[in-house]
Amino acid sequence: MALVLGPILAAILLGALVGSVVVWGRAHPASFDRFAAPALRATWRRWTVYRGRRWAQLMSDTGLTKEHRHTGDQLVPRVLRVRSSSASIDTVYVRMVRGQDVAYWQERSSVLWEALIAHRVAITRHRPGVVAIVIEWELPFTRTIPAPDIPETTEDVDLGAVEIGDNERGEPFTAPVIGGHRLVAGASGSGKGSVLWSTLRGVGPCIRDGIVRVWMVDLKGGVETEQGAPLFHRYATSMPAALELLTEFRDAMRDRQDDMRDQNIRACTPSTGTPVELLVIDEMAMLTAYGDRTSVRDALRLLAEVMTQGRASLFAVHGYLQEPSKDVVDVRELFTQRICLGVTAASHVDMVLGEGARERGALADEIPGDARHAGIGFVIDKGFRLPVRFRAAFVSDDEITELVTRCTPPPDADVIDLDTERGAA
Repeated sequence: MALVLGPILAAILLGALVGSVVVWGRAHPASFDRFAAPALRATWRRWTVYRGRRWAQLMSDTGLTKEHRHTGDQLVPRVLRVRSSSASIDTVYVRMVRGQDVAYWQERSSVLWEALIAHRVAITRHRPGVVAIVIEWELPFTRTIPAPDIPETTEDVDLGAVEIGDNERGEPFTAPVIGGHRLVAGASGSGKGSVLWSTLRGVGPCIRDGIVRVWMVDLKGGVETEQGAPLFHRYATSMPAALELLTEFRDAMRDRQDDMRDQNIRACTPSTGTPVELLVIDEMAMLTAYGDRTSVRDALRLLAEVMTQGRASLFAVHGYLQEPSKDVVDVRELFTQRICLGVTAASHVDMVLGEGARERGALADEIPGDARHAGIGFVIDKGFRLPVRFRAAFVSDDEITELVTRCTPPPDADVIDLDTERGAA
């Protein structure tokens, strides 16, 4: 450019470009972080970290190079692309040397981790011959995420992407309420309540207007959910009442399926006539493992029927539990979306997120169990099969009260506490 335009004009244009970038970053940081910053960071890091002699030395030191069998030349894995979604996360796509596979790289991930002086490294197969290396340079969550605002109207709610918190890239972390079932696993104090209440805040107007109806089962006596009881269409805090609720939930699904069949409808659209029926089970193990054998068997049968048939008719199950083993949740494989918060055993990670998730970087068992790290967890990105870390927003008692005040269904709505009704009977 200097040869064509001359050094003075080239310097002026370059200065104007740099100045424009600086002004953009200061004047509108949100759009800058979304559009410009990732490309600038990726370019800078590719030239300073993932290129040339420094990259070759890193590969050699970590045992990821290979000597050519005929010429004796050192073959170095080649960086194809660098993505830098946030200030703390890089994804580097690398073409492996012939004779290597993803397992070979994963065996050396801890060595690479230490050589880079990074906080975390996760490696997975991107396509034949290419691995994706996720490098987390530092912890992305240094503060508590504030509770998401309650949308004003039902038109502001996207039931396919309800905001729960932030992901490690600094973007909103969203999860669907329709189209499947959600399993949330985490040790006591890991922040399961943050996921539960953030979800309910995100669909608050739909609860108020009858487009979403919440069926709540809390076999811990309702200690953690009683405050939100006015929001619930049905509410059970004992095993007999829970079985009654599950039976009614299953029967409602069958009735809607009959209506769909009569009207030749393949899939329902959320409305007051066909609301999303959301069954939330807090501490699911009390229902599926720790009750008496007959009750547990009945509960599992009802859950399996709903979870295998309820998607098209807008019947969804959200289960929250501490122990994710098959013995505790026999219907674990029926959950289509899984969230793993801090857990107490490495084996729990793969139980929740799928085989190999921990090897790919979902180190949920290493999340500290104190309040400062509550709400931090992992989900699996469906496109790349890589773990994505997120932090659920903290919802205080005052914010639950706000939700109840603003989004309780009208008094004539059919809201029933099944335990109270059984006691009166």
